[in-house]
Amino acid sequence: MKALVFGGTGKIGSAVALDLARFGGAETIGIVGRSQDALQKTRDWIGCEKVAAHLLDINDARRVRTLMKEYDLGIIALPDRRSSYKTIETAIGSGLDVVDILEEYHRRPDPYETEGLEVPLGMSLAGYGESLHRRALDSGVTLLDGMGFAPGLSNITLGEGIRKVDANRAVARVGGIPCPAAAARHPLQYMITWSFDHVLREYMVKVRLLEDGKAKEVDATSGRESFRFQECGRDEELECAITPGMPSFLYTHRHLTSFSEKTICWPGHWQAIDRLKECGLLDIEPVKFAGQAISPREFFLSLIEPRLRPLAGDEDVCVMWNTAWGPQGQADYFMWTGADGANGLSAMARVTSSSAAIAARLLAKGEIREKGIVAPEEALKGNAYEVFMKELKEREITVVERILPIQA
Repeated sequence: MKALVFGGTGKIGSAVALDLARFGGAETIGIVGRSQDALQKTRDWIGCEKVAAHLLDINDARRVRTLMKEYDLGIIALPDRRSSYKTIETAIGSGLDVVDILEEYHRRPDPYETEGLEVPLGMSLAGYGESLHRRALDSGVTLLDGMGFAPGLSNITLGEGIRKVDANRAVARVGGIPCPAAAARHPLQYMITWSFDHVLREYMVKVRLLEDGKAKEVDATSGRESFRFQECGRDEELECAITPGMPSFLYTHRHLTSFSEKTICWPGHWQAIDRLKECGLLDIEPVKFAGQAISPREFFLSLIEPRLRPLAGDEDVCVMWNTAWGPQGQADYFMWTGADGANGLSAMARVTSSSAAIAARLLAKGEIREKGIVAPEEALKGNAYEVFMKELKEREITVVERILPIQA
């Protein structure tokens, strides 16, 4: 397999390339970036002669297409919808199978704050997503969509639980949180492990979910739950609230009477977000201040981001508790995974990159055969699911499955 990583100098993309180098399966690992210094730094960090650096702007479709022809598979770890969709367009035209980490179901693009996504004139977002799916089918291309932590690993485990108990209800609870000591050192009980701008966007949009068998929209950060996490050797009080994150389930599991995805945080976080909303600090529309138009959210980000960056010794955790209920019982999936200090990987980078890299190997080996835009819960099942979970365990990322029969 020759694998090409777009965004290969970023935190997640470089971690994907490291996984491919450490655990094998690729004879060439291409990393794409716009800085020669960053490319060289990433190559030195990975320390593998299989890594090939490509200085390239993804907006140069002709050069990107030429490069894609040299590879068997692409992994997209780009930071926003605009760049992700541009690369997908080129991949479909090049006949290249791709794994995309973006938190999106490309067949039904998110209608809120589209981050510069360019939709063809006269076409709706839904129509554009369907056109990408049809073109991928016609080209024999697989786009494995939203393949990271959540979406990604969370979809895969919950999909397995739904199958095992023939579920009609399901909820995903996932989060990237600071370790307890780090949480106490930062405002909002929070620490940045990925784009905080993206996090705040998710706190302000409408979220689609399933309720009483119908799709409906609710406000993000609603549907609060407090719970005690007593698995994986932990005993922690946590809270979660509805956010966008696994939108494909609304289309791949229409039989469910209820489904939602919730983000896990430490107690107090959601109450702090409520106060920020009430003060208007998370609004995106510009307001006049001292004769200038400024976005409250952009101004707030400039103040808060430096205070949320990890300090020396700070580490993060990826936590998951997914549940599916059905006539065959209740299926729960638990995970508590920390950082990889030896390789300088945060927990978020570790879980996200491992999931994407393993899925890429399975796709290259023909274990995933579906074509078009394919969600993780559709692609990773049967033998592919078993191999995926085994590979995660080899990376010391353990998911605990618990199936409880119906109580008589």
